[in-house]
Amino acid sequence: MNNVLIAKNLSKVYGSRGNVYPALNDINLEIKEGEFVGIMGPSGAGKTTLLNIVSTIDRPTSGAVFIDGDDIVKMNEDKLSIFRRSKLGFIFQDFNLLDTLTVRENIALPLALARINIREIDNSVLEVSRLLGISDIQNKYPYEISGGQKQRTAAARAIINNPKLILADEPTGALDSKSSTELLQAMSDLNGKNNATIMMVTHDAFAASYCKRILFIKDGKLFTELVKGGNRKEFFQRILDVLSVLGGGNNDLI
Repeated sequence: MNNVLIAKNLSKVYGSRGNVYPALNDINLEIKEGEFVGIMGPSGAGKTTLLNIVSTIDRPTSGAVFIDGDDIVKMNEDKLSIFRRSKLGFIFQDFNLLDTLTVRENIALPLALARINIREIDNSVLEVSRLLGISDIQNKYPYEISGGQKQRTAAARAIINNPKLILADEPTGALDSKSSTELLQAMSDLNGKNNATIMMVTHDAFAASYCKRILFIKDGKLFTELVKGGNRKEFFQRILDVLSVLGGGNNDLI
């Protein structure tokens, strides 16, 4: 399988001389096409910094980041803007839906901005809505639907343009347990049935147990990794064991 994401010798330092904070220290990682990878670690470990760099929101102090073969560190803002729209999908904790647009319009937005024809947009919206179980709320507005439905709408918008990499930032953080489970199962189905490549930052061991592989970060460095083997309940326990050593994470029962 091809590598969708490659990070080489990635470092990020904040501050200036005399007051320097190293957020990331020589990170090397690869995510292959069709992987569902979780990023975990204690608060302040560097998870968000890593996500911000991969998502092109921030730039590293040193190192390179290749997504689908393109070195995003060397791109200017104009190229990055085009790259985000065409290659990346985003699922945020706070949904980031537009309240003045219906569910259908929110999902269709990336394709509308890319000036795709209406028939193709309609077919794509119908397909992803069925996949995520939100076909029956297309004409509702965000304020009329539940948190779980909002997040699945956000997930549909993230995948509508078939991005090379989906980036999820604590996607279950604002959801109740039922909605969290529904979203995670939907993401797992996207990964399994559509071969979607997903990188998810989470503090929650339950959410992480849906991933195929977990990378743990501590003090800005890769600490260890776990690869899923056996069932999800066993994987969940292995995640808890690592988090107990790291000193972070949500230890709710599965």
